[in-house]
Amino acid sequence: MNLELEGKVAIITGGSDGIGKAAALSLSQEGAHVAIAARDQGRLDDAVSEISAQTGNPVIGISTDVRDESSVVSLIAQVTDKWDGLDILVNNAGTSSTSRLEDMSNEKMTADIELKVYGAVYGTRHALPYLKQSQSAVIINTTTPGGKAPDAGTQPTALSRAAGISLTKTWSKELAEFNIRVNTICIGLIKSGQHRASWARAHEKDQSYSLDDHWQGMAINVPLGRVGEAMEAGDVICFLASPRSSYVTGASINIDGGMSPVV
Repeated sequence: MNLELEGKVAIITGGSDGIGKAAALSLSQEGAHVAIAARDQGRLDDAVSEISAQTGNPVIGISTDVRDESSVVSLIAQVTDKWDGLDILVNNAGTSSTSRLEDMSNEKMTADIELKVYGAVYGTRHALPYLKQSQSAVIINTTTPGGKAPDAGTQPTALSRAAGISLTKTWSKELAEFNIRVNTICIGLIKSGQHRASWARAHEKDQSYSLDDHWQGMAINVPLGRVGEAMEAGDVICFLASPRSSYVTGASINIDGGMSPVV
């Protein structure tokens, strides 16, 4: 299927690994010009080399701290100066931060909101003038099913992701007049660096504990019976960014193997 993304310009935050990197690869394979942003320039450079080697299309990596509004302004300026516009913004930067109320400090809560909520607000705020010029722009926010139906001990992530879902719905209504579509993907268990790191710590204590054992243990409550691949989320992002989903806005799509108790 031709997703009609040839020459479109995309920014993906949190793009050096995991879902962001997978989305960058999927978009680049469709011919988009892709800028990935994260804090570590070395990891960005590695991801750029890997993606461009596979697709042969333009990819750049720009060191950015989405918690710092001036850093986000610089990111968008660099991309729009290079490619003369912007069509797709993927607010993906974030990591899991969970605890129970009695253990959650103000500092932990603030840091999570700054990264996931303020980061998305800064990105969208400063991308908006360029997205309005696109005539067919798309914003995609990464959240979680826990933002809809949180479990015990999942704050502050569930809190910040609920805010991300709320922003998605609000923005979809505010920006529809500019033909800017806004959706969110709600990510469940996906193979990622942080899950591999937890396996490595367990493997140090028990050398017989394999990575496959780790994935199987994590998947015990997943109806599809497995942990998802990053590319399965990246491909959904790519579809939502394309004209093939031109009547989809204000939607939250679970990518969780059926775990969420709500749609």
